[in-house]
Amino acid sequence: MNETSRIRGGELLARAFQEKGVKHAFTLAGGFCNPALEGFMECQMPVINCPHEQIAGHLADGHARITRKPTLCLVGPEGFANAVPAMLEAWGERSPVIFVTGSSTLKRQGSGGFKEIDDVAIAAPLTKYSMQITDGERISEFVDRAWTAATTGYPGPVHLALPVDIMFSSYDEDVGRDERPFDRSDREVPRAWPDPTVMEQIMAKVKAAERPLIIGGHGIWWSRNEEKLEEVGKSLRMPIFNVPYNQKLLGEECEAYMGLADFHQYHPSKQAIHEADLVLMVGCRLDNQMNFGNPPFIPEQTTLVCVNGSHEELDYNFGADIKLLSDPGAFFNKLLKIGKTWDEWFDLQRQRRADWVTEWNIHIAAETATDLKDGRKMHPLQLGLDVQAEMGDEDWLVFDGGNTHFWNEIAVNIAGWGGQKLGGIMHPGNYSLLGVGVSFAIAAKNTNPDKNVVLISGDGAFLSGGLSFEAALQENLPITIVIDNNNGLDCISQQQERLFKNGKHFATDFRDIPFHSMIEGMGGHGELVEKREELVPALRRAMASGKTACVNVKCRGVISPIVAATSDKRDRASIE
Repeated sequence: MNETSRIRGGELLARAFQEKGVKHAFTLAGGFCNPALEGFMECQMPVINCPHEQIAGHLADGHARITRKPTLCLVGPEGFANAVPAMLEAWGERSPVIFVTGSSTLKRQGSGGFKEIDDVAIAAPLTKYSMQITDGERISEFVDRAWTAATTGYPGPVHLALPVDIMFSSYDEDVGRDERPFDRSDREVPRAWPDPTVMEQIMAKVKAAERPLIIGGHGIWWSRNEEKLEEVGKSLRMPIFNVPYNQKLLGEECEAYMGLADFHQYHPSKQAIHEADLVLMVGCRLDNQMNFGNPPFIPEQTTLVCVNGSHEELDYNFGADIKLLSDPGAFFNKLLKIGKTWDEWFDLQRQRRADWVTEWNIHIAAETATDLKDGRKMHPLQLGLDVQAEMGDEDWLVFDGGNTHFWNEIAVNIAGWGGQKLGGIMHPGNYSLLGVGVSFAIAAKNTNPDKNVVLISGDGAFLSGGLSFEAALQENLPITIVIDNNNGLDCISQQQERLFKNGKHFATDFRDIPFHSMIEGMGGHGELVEKREELVPALRRAMASGKTACVNVKCRGVISPIVAATSDKRDRASIE
């Protein structure tokens, strides 16, 4: 008689994720999760131990965004509370991170068990699926359910709670495998096929349009259709804009890419959107960034079409004139057969982008000349441009912060017009959560180990999540951190100075923090830069050091166009 081996619930969990093909797991090791960690060890699955659970969540999120595959963040019950901000960030970008809590005992649930919290209820509004496993024999089933929720339709984070008594209990190793689906490996994600009638209605609008444009969102990224998007732009000569804060879909050097659909960070987008007679929003939501589809962002006379690959995403877009449930790739394939181009309209947007770049280049040259003449600190836009000039075509750029983020969005558009190529760009999502930069840079390095990865971080953003550089040192993943150091939360200071009656700022200043010495003291490479001419040599030494490095650059606080535009009236909130 053959006897089935018995293993702990934690190892059943690990085996279920191994069967799905999980390549990356992140944790802060704790007693509640030890059986799962033993299982990962037995399965020979790599696990990165992090200095904080929020960092583990951001690392998982970063890997998911780059690989477009689910990743795992494993935390204890109190660690779950620390991971909630990372859950929020993943939710904003629809990143398929699977958060697993080794939770308090099921047997004494509701009786004040050790570290008992209602993690399922807390996670529910920030995830697509949040469930507690109450039967160890169903562990594999619940992993399969969570995986399906994370990857199908509009992807997003999910949460599973595995009580510690189930985690430690023993079960037959093939328990729960006598029911369908017998094969629980990763499967092809179902895709929505368009209604032919609605598709033809949209194609008729496209053919009749004189000034059409595309606004692309991260639904295109998660469906892996960014190359089709580029083909549409180039073949039809149709200008393409990117939703702010979302995953970059096209390189800034792409001929069809014009910039962000943001009137403040990229002024020509206002002219284009206001003059367009047809706006095709693909993989986007009509949220606050798009003014919910309303004027003055999209004029009343403009036909607004929303194409989304899932009903969850499409439900947000009830204000569209025409809605189409369709995989973006299927929609782009139909567009490519339209048999028409818009050369004059396309060339006009190209010329506007060229003029915009010229204006900024003239402006920053004058600013930098004055900096040198008067002994002022470096302009943050000049910092972004100088850093990119030292990067290769396949290197990764990450930026994090308030004004630091906004200035670098402008810098990548300027540099891209000049032909600068990058392997990838990462930054906070639409919740503007500071502190993700170092974790995202580590994720980029772990998935692209032979490329340079450079993070430009505001000093406030680095203070929010900079401790995660310990994971870079521990895992021997050297990244270069360039700190835009203006000694405070400058973005907030500038808003306050326009909002407060006395014209001053309050509770936003930092002391002069030697970030470079801190990283050097923990085993990395550190340098202080106080003048522009010192930057490039220091940056080259940092990237050549083979260590996680910090170039601490003293910059002056300069208000970015978006902060200036959104904080110019005292009687309105700074975010309006």
